[in-house]
Amino acid sequence: MREIRSRIKSVKSTQQITKAMKMVSVAKLRRAQKGTEGMQVFSRECREVLGYLLSGHTDHPFLTPRPEIRHSTYVLFVGNRGLCGNYNTALVRYMQELLEGAERPASVIVVGRWGRDVLAASGLPIRATYADFGDTPAMEDAVALAELLKRMYLDGETDQVYLVYQHFETALVQTPASLRLLPSEPAGDPPAGETEYLFEPSKEAVLDSAVQLFINSTVFSVLQEARAGEQAARMTAMTAATDATADLIDQLSLDLNRARQAAITTEISEIVGGANALKNKDDHSS
Repeated sequence: MREIRSRIKSVKSTQQITKAMKMVSVAKLRRAQKGTEGMQVFSRECREVLGYLLSGHTDHPFLTPRPEIRHSTYVLFVGNRGLCGNYNTALVRYMQELLEGAERPASVIVVGRWGRDVLAASGLPIRATYADFGDTPAMEDAVALAELLKRMYLDGETDQVYLVYQHFETALVQTPASLRLLPSEPAGDPPAGETEYLFEPSKEAVLDSAVQLFINSTVFSVLQEARAGEQAARMTAMTAATDATADLIDQLSLDLNRARQAAITTEISEIVGGANALKNKDDHSS
């Protein structure tokens, strides 16, 4: 019984930890979802502007596909910590599948603090790791990463850049996905109507600013979505862990009651046996 009580105490301590982690993940998820929703509206408006600007078939180095693809770069957005189910491991498997199907050399840039040892043993051609991005992404972090990727693309170090992350479908479902960042595919439609716009200083200058903004906002949006997915996965995992500890406590409590009843039964049997032995001794004496 002492051993069972000690285990119940240990499981209850674990349950308190999982409950606390669940509540923290819920709060962080709400903040991340608000940011993600805002970026979705911004991206939609940005695509509409680019749709109009591209209606004149203006060339831009970040929009024009290269005739020959010699090298590809993948940006892998993993979580900052574990304890979030298969969130990170599913991403690594998906990344490995993408590289197995690639027909050209590729490198991987990892964003997130999770699993350096796991990633090192995964065989991924990791070029660099950015582990300084927090759970609440800042636009400055996304812009710094986007500027690096744009510079690599313009310098000819890579011919394609893909963002690999967990697409946030619902709080319970995240799906590994990849999005081509460079060359960009705004896929926007020009606004309806015959409205004429005046661009200052020129349409090309406005297009360049819009494309730069679109690329930066895309990186920021994916970073926010990845963090929201991480918190949602951790919330789900901690909910399941808390439920499991509750079930285990119930089972251990049942075992404790059975052990207590068995001990009581044993004591009663010993008392009855002792009483019978004394009675038999008295009978023989008389």
